[in-house]
Amino acid sequence: MNNYSVLLVDDEEEVIHVIMKKINWEGLGFCVAGHANNGVKALELMEECQPDVVMTDIRMPFMDGLELSRRIKAEYPATKILFFTGFDEFEYARGAVHLEVEEYILKPVNSVELTNVFTQLKIKLDQEISEKRNVEILQKYYMESLPLLQANFYTSLIEGSIPEEEIPGYLSDYQLSLPGPFYCCVVIHTSSSQVPANINPLLLATSVHRQAQERLAGRWHAKCFSYLGNTILIPQLNTEGGVAELTDECDRFCKYARSIIGAVVTAGIGPVCDTILALAQSYLGAREAVSYRAIYGAARAINVQEVVPGELIQPGPANDAEVAGLLKMIRLGSEKDVIQAADLYVRHTSFPNKSLQQHHVDRMELVSTLYRFALNNDISAQGFSEDIRMQYSSLFDLEPAAFREWLINCSLAFRENLIHARNKSTRSFVGKAEEYVRHNYGDEDLSLDRVCEELGVSNSYFSSVFKKEKGNSFIRYLTDYRLEQAAAQLIETSEKSYMIAKNVGYADPNYFSYVFKRKFGVSPSKYRREHTEGED
Repeated sequence: MNNYSVLLVDDEEEVIHVIMKKINWEGLGFCVAGHANNGVKALELMEECQPDVVMTDIRMPFMDGLELSRRIKAEYPATKILFFTGFDEFEYARGAVHLEVEEYILKPVNSVELTNVFTQLKIKLDQEISEKRNVEILQKYYMESLPLLQANFYTSLIEGSIPEEEIPGYLSDYQLSLPGPFYCCVVIHTSSSQVPANINPLLLATSVHRQAQERLAGRWHAKCFSYLGNTILIPQLNTEGGVAELTDECDRFCKYARSIIGAVVTAGIGPVCDTILALAQSYLGAREAVSYRAIYGAARAINVQEVVPGELIQPGPANDAEVAGLLKMIRLGSEKDVIQAADLYVRHTSFPNKSLQQHHVDRMELVSTLYRFALNNDISAQGFSEDIRMQYSSLFDLEPAAFREWLINCSLAFRENLIHARNKSTRSFVGKAEEYVRHNYGDEDLSLDRVCEELGVSNSYFSSVFKKEKGNSFIRYLTDYRLEQAAAQLIETSEKSYMIAKNVGYADPNYFSYVFKRKFGVSPSKYRREHTEGED
């Protein structure tokens, strides 16, 4: 089992260094993931390293240990918290904090006492994870799956095989409620190839299913069941825009599953619909979203409406797995994958015992499918004529080798067009986010949530794309932009520092001075003197 991670928080750097040196962290089964000298910095590090344990002082500038603990418990409830504090603050801490704090440690820190505390904490953490991985508990979770009749109904619903007039009867007979008013489908896929040692993949998937019920189903009034080896959720939303918050919640669940259960989980979110009959279409979109883990990575949530630029979510051609496979490779595969899929299609449709009419039908269906695909994705590929009748007639006369060449060239052109569309879409909303910051950086309430709400995307998707595009997190970009504006105002105006702080979105001038010095190495007043001396 890997070491548990610890975040140390104290405004006295020497205290942190003493603690790091006094304790044999590796021998105790821990590692120090980072340290911070105030609560604000600690919260920034929480997002990056998500430690198992936070050991914090109480009295610190900008945000004290009590407020930090409340924020951590609200956003990262699984994190263990330790307080170490002076004697005069000890009773205050015990009486004031109504949180699940593991231990209170008096300063100065004693290495023997601290070793005992972390030894006991290691036992507790091991027991918690052991309980979640215990085979008997997994077997119990497996036996406690949804009743068969309800599971069959949900399965038929996403397959689109229940007539509309029969749905009220099923809901009544099976005592089910789906009031909506909006719905979508979530496919939770557990990797069967990335599994902890000595854990059965089926039992691991069952544990993920149980955790999804506990952590997601209740809040979203979601129906939860198993289908084709995946966990399926049918959440109910108050508004269409609620899907962004759902995406973020699913993203946090994927990270939780990996850190606690050891499972690599991808959650695909389908389009929002306003009738349960349309859930079959949303399910197809959710499956499509899970496939995009090949591009965006696993262990995360993927909203199909965020990652498929301008594309209508539609099923592939009926009874034609080869065409469906080709379209999938055009969306997600490499050039080699596209060529292999095209070759597979050509081999499948080039049997010698087929009549000329059958060959014509095959090629007509292929051109129609590619034509719809191009329209749905706003593709104008070289060699794919806008006059579809001419396209049909020209392809009828092509020999197999020439037809193969045409199909490969057309498919590769489609693939390049989609890659360009995805990149253009990404750059577009990153640019909109930058523009929004330029116009609103002086608003102290400007935040990641606010920008994502303005753009209509989930926090998790925006954060990953913004960092990939800009090489930095959005919060870091916002901070840097505000400080650059502040630096310019210090040089170009005679405004007081506290007014400049307010101008660039900082309500607390002390915290403004702190972050300014962290970036530029000097206080705002010294920065002004250094850059205006000698000017008249």
